Amino acid sequence: MRKFERVSASSYDAGVGSPIDDYHDRDVFGHEQYHDIKYKTLSWQIVAILMIAEIVSNGMLSLPSSLATVGMVPGLILIIFLGVFAAYTSLLLVRFKLRHPEVHNMGDAGRIMFGPIGREIFAFGTLLFAVLLAGGQMLSGQIALAALSDNGLCNISFTGIFAVATFLCALPRTYDNLGWLSIPSVLSITIAGIVGMAGAGAHPVEGRSVVAARSSDFYTAFFSITNPVFAYCGHFMFFALMSEMKRPQDAIKAAYTLQGFATTYYAIFAGVTYGFIGSAVLSPSFSSLETAWSKAAYGIALPNLLIAGALYVHTASKILFVRFFRGSRHLHDHTIIGWGAWVGLVAFMSGISFLLAVGVPIFNYLLGITASAFAAWFTYGIAGMFWLHDSYHDGNGFQTWRRKWTSTLSAVLTIIAGLFICIAGLYVTIRAIVDAYADGTITAPFSC
Repeated sequence: MRKFERVSASSYDAGVGSPIDDYHDRDVFGHEQYHDIKYKTLSWQIVAILMIAEIVSNGMLSLPSSLATVGMVPGLILIIFLGVFAAYTSLLLVRFKLRHPEVHNMGDAGRIMFGPIGREIFAFGTLLFAVLLAGGQMLSGQIALAALSDNGLCNISFTGIFAVATFLCALPRTYDNLGWLSIPSVLSITIAGIVGMAGAGAHPVEGRSVVAARSSDFYTAFFSITNPVFAYCGHFMFFALMSEMKRPQDAIKAAYTLQGFATTYYAIFAGVTYGFIGSAVLSPSFSSLETAWSKAAYGIALPNLLIAGALYVHTASKILFVRFFRGSRHLHDHTIIGWGAWVGLVAFMSGISFLLAVGVPIFNYLLGITASAFAAWFTYGIAGMFWLHDSYHDGNGFQTWRRKWTSTLSAVLTIIAGLFICIAGLYVTIRAIVDAYADGTITAPFSC
């Protein structure tokens, strides 16, 4: 581990309330009063909206099917527990960013923890996950457009339409501009979920099977619960969002707002939908509704599917843009090189997301592998490493770990949880790929 300059133990213990004094001297965007493009304009309220817009999206539509596999009670307990767990890891990520202002993304954090190799691995994982998530949003948009039009066009055409719209929405240089687009995005997914629950209640499945708990083998159960596990996987964007805040020490307010909303909404949506549809519920769950209700829910959700995808493309582009131009005038000024590079990166990321979504037959499984390999760490496991690293270097090494044994134990258990999710997620996803090929359910690339 690389050692950084020490801060007092009291400064570290103060946590999110006391960022170090030279934060704006060390963070990626620095002092912006004389810059044309000002990044650090976000309030914690807008950051909360951005976080909700990118996390509470198509992932929630798979939660009712998870309850159908494991049962109502264990499913809801898992959703709530994971929400609380994600709130705890959010706190550790926020503290790490405040301690290390120069961190703009997970790649920078990887450099602090594991040196240059760690930087490249973490940066690659972040980029790949963001690109695949954007592709997933494009596919969700394709499903929605196909449902609204009664399959009026080839699916590739619908995905292409959504990819172009995603590119246009991702073009603003700062999160602040996307923040205002995220307000209707959050409203759309909230209202769409309410419409979906109303549709399920208006047309409940006769003779449906709803059980409190259902026994299952490990493979089936864990493959199902990866849905709620990865429904909270948006932490990889936290550092980039905090880098554009006016008061980064307020970031924990945004994180708690996100987790409170997501946990509550996920539990209500999953429980109500499963309760009315039962074990026949599909993933995405809107496809289980009566046709008119399904179209209404998908139509209302479209802005969220679009903006979430744009946020992922924007984040992937921003990571590379900052990597290329950190410390140069192209980062802050309206230069031809700066704007040309930015538009090119957004176009490239949008194009790659589209090509992977329509050209890789096992795209959803590839997303599952990436989520297991990287998002399991970014959302859960690595937060424990952050705490161990900073408490060791800012305190008295192992003595600090012994003195704060409860926090040390929590950090270690967090790492173990991330490792378990990673290994188990990879196992069930790879096995699912093998089974899918054996069953002949894998479609051809670029098929309608």
